[in-house]
Amino acid sequence: MLTNILLYAFFFHLVWLQLVGAASDPTTITKGVNITKPGCQSKCGKLTVPYPFGIGLASGCSIDPAFDIYCNTSYNPPKAFSMGKLEVIGISDSEMRVKNLVAAKCYNQQGNLTFAAANSIDLDPYFSFSDVNKVFSIGCGDISMMTGTRGHNFTTGCMAVCSTKEDILDGDCSGIGCCQTSIPKGLRGFNISVIRFSDLSSIWSFDPCGYAFLGEQDTLIFRSSDLVDPTFISRTTDNVPIVLDWNSRCIDSDTDIGGYRCICVDGYEGNPYLQPGCTDINECESSPCDPQGICSNTLGGYKCSCPDGFIGDGVKGGHGCNALPSQFPVIKFSLGLGFGFLALIIGVTCLYFSIKRRELMKLRHKLFQQNGGFLLKQRLSSNESGMEPAKIFSAEELEKATNYYADDRILGRGGYGTVYKGILRDPHQIVAIKKSRIMDQTQIEQFINEVIILTQVNHRNVVKLLGCCLETEVPLLVYEYVSNGTLFNHIHNSGGMPWFSWDNRLRIATEAAGALAYLHSAAAKPIIHRDVKSPNILLDEYYNAKISDFGASRLIPIDQAQVTTLVQGTLGYLIQSISHKSTDREK
Repeated sequence: MLTNILLYAFFFHLVWLQLVGAASDPTTITKGVNITKPGCQSKCGKLTVPYPFGIGLASGCSIDPAFDIYCNTSYNPPKAFSMGKLEVIGISDSEMRVKNLVAAKCYNQQGNLTFAAANSIDLDPYFSFSDVNKVFSIGCGDISMMTGTRGHNFTTGCMAVCSTKEDILDGDCSGIGCCQTSIPKGLRGFNISVIRFSDLSSIWSFDPCGYAFLGEQDTLIFRSSDLVDPTFISRTTDNVPIVLDWNSRCIDSDTDIGGYRCICVDGYEGNPYLQPGCTDINECESSPCDPQGICSNTLGGYKCSCPDGFIGDGVKGGHGCNALPSQFPVIKFSLGLGFGFLALIIGVTCLYFSIKRRELMKLRHKLFQQNGGFLLKQRLSSNESGMEPAKIFSAEELEKATNYYADDRILGRGGYGTVYKGILRDPHQIVAIKKSRIMDQTQIEQFINEVIILTQVNHRNVVKLLGCCLETEVPLLVYEYVSNGTLFNHIHNSGGMPWFSWDNRLRIATEAAGALAYLHSAAAKPIIHRDVKSPNILLDEYYNAKISDFGASRLIPIDQAQVTTLVQGTLGYLIQSISHKSTDREK
């Protein structure tokens, strides 16, 4: 609304009152008075620029940047331009006239195209093409084709035809040599072009070109000579302007001297010429609704409704608001009782799950403590090796990672446990999660020590232990995920494996031997694997070997060549027995 305020009209109104006295309508203005914002340039060449327009881009002289006029002083006299390429030749109280843009197609005698031009114009939201404009087509076998949008896509145009020059009448634009058609109301953008459909051989001598353009209807004076006039485009550009509407809604003045005046649309009040312009009327102040109804004011109107317990449209003089029949309180009571019972069930259910969740949290805390969680935290906090420590995962985190240990996530099963594929969310990482069946509670401290040591094993050909979860009855171990299965499966694949050449077999054997050498001599504490076989050698996506399954391994103190220790049934992709003791020699 504010962008359509014509402040200068108010000042003219003061002058008008002095000229015609109190008998004149106080909101009537006449055309021809131009008032520029104080302190701003008023002319660009011969053009006077009134407010709300202003000369200069982002100069503050206009009501909105869409009304900025660029004055190009490289011309003599200077020329004014709006919205980029539109040359302004006149501004009135509600309209702006700009120079035309003509689309054309010209051909030589052989029918070859020698010149072609199509044009398009897109206006700012505050402007539209006036309905005094028409779409024109000039020629003897030409169609003016205009496409654009006005809430939806549309196409319009007209067809001009003639077979001889004598058919054409000067001043007549009804279809012979010249045609015209109207444009949709509120049009803000279009594309226009010429389509020639006639045989050129019979008309080329008096019609080598076809033209299409939008222009003010009363300014075009058509002549038969226009068909062969080489200056037709320049004459039309200068003499047939395009008219743009920019004013707010106007109505005809009721004074004898004509003119128009601006009013506020229905539902608004105020002076359209002064800030803040037209403002919304609060119709609810006049009590248009039923005494029992509820009035809600809206922009430009109001809405009546009935409160709970009443039916009707709520409008005074309409159906009003009538109390609901007596059976409705019973229905209300029944509904209230039903909703109350439902709320009670929901509340009890929420309380039940809250208690169960609290019990689960207590159980997990107890298991964490029972499985050496506090001991592991203490050892991790005192770790000074500089290597990445073991990560402690929560039971909930691993449940979500394995989709609650779904069967389709199982990677393998062993005599003492199952390995699942897990997808961690933060950070996003694919892992292997081993869920054991048994655990010797007397060996918790040794288990914690070995978790810390094995997470520090860092060799490209050894499956890395990432961490563990101690919130379950039997601790869960989390390893890096190795995607290509076991060497055993590749060796015994009945279909054969093209990549499995002798060179690759030797490479895998070398990598496995290097990993074992690292475990035996280069690890912080030597580790004897004790169960090296093809099912315990995994292959990654590049078929690199990775030693896995430390379920039967030993941690050997550096100063001992022979040691007796418990079998470590808690570690490895596939679980080994932890129920017996044995003696191993380092080999």
